[in-house]
Amino acid sequence: MAKTFVLGGTGLLGFQTIKELLAKGYEVKTIARKEKLINQLMPEEVEKHLGDINTLSDQEIVELLRGCDSFVYAAGVDERTIPETPAEKFYYEQNVLPTQRLARLSKRAGVKKFVIHGSYHVEFAEKWQDLNLFETEAYPRTRKLQEEIAFMEGGNEMDVMALRLPYIFGTMPGRTPLWKMFLPQVEGKDVVPVLQGGTAMVTVKQVAEATVGALENGEHKKSYAICGENMSYAEFYKIIAEALEQEDTEIKVVPLEQMKPSFQKADEKLAYEGKERAIHAAQTAEMQNREAYLDPKETMPVLNYQEDDIKEAIIESIKKAVNC
Repeated sequence: MAKTFVLGGTGLLGFQTIKELLAKGYEVKTIARKEKLINQLMPEEVEKHLGDINTLSDQEIVELLRGCDSFVYAAGVDERTIPETPAEKFYYEQNVLPTQRLARLSKRAGVKKFVIHGSYHVEFAEKWQDLNLFETEAYPRTRKLQEEIAFMEGGNEMDVMALRLPYIFGTMPGRTPLWKMFLPQVEGKDVVPVLQGGTAMVTVKQVAEATVGALENGEHKKSYAICGENMSYAEFYKIIAEALEQEDTEIKVVPLEQMKPSFQKADEKLAYEGKERAIHAAQTAEMQNREAYLDPKETMPVLNYQEDDIKEAIIESIKKAVNC
């Protein structure tokens, strides 16, 4: 029976991935810093270890991974964190270097498959070259580097695949959904301004299914930008308003020129404080004015993830966020 090591098993994506792996008959091993959390969340059949993998020696990590056929990197820091300037240094240290080390040590331990949970911002940085996102924005640049370094570490001995993940919806025990950050933009508002673009979306279950699919069918040095459904920001915020029982709230699509000055001021304020976003707010405005849409048919048949109810997952996420 194949054994998979999941890093980030007590997080939203790692937790659901572990459930999917167990359902498919895999053995699973994981590590977490908080004993109470790992004991509460992990099923009895999961091999659990307590500690911080980044503080272990190389040899300790190799021994930890010994006997595992595959590794799922469901950890790291996403774009919500606002570090001190320069953001590039922070994301390089938090996402790139740990991935490189663990890919190298996984290969040494005999692991044959390595899957990274990455970001669809890389996909659109490649497609929207006029925005120069790789040149100006720390997050897509370092996420791209995370992929490339892991691919190189895999060499000819370990297959490395990356999932480029869009907006993700779903819940898990003991965690506040990240979408709580959207609530102040809608709660109690008569009018909610949005830009004219939209985004690809998936449920956490689809991410888990695609992760197993990448382990089973993925190609070495291949990145998969997965999608369950595409949705405009106007429709997305309308669903949030409905979940908050604000049926009369107007979701108003406004021109980029009207919204962008406030985004630029937010960047200026952070710069004054010595901080920098993973993606500058002004660039975020440019991106949200476009359709960051993906075709599910390009990845669903390859990774064998299924259709799911995105709207239901959004509502579930928002309602749990309200009660947290």
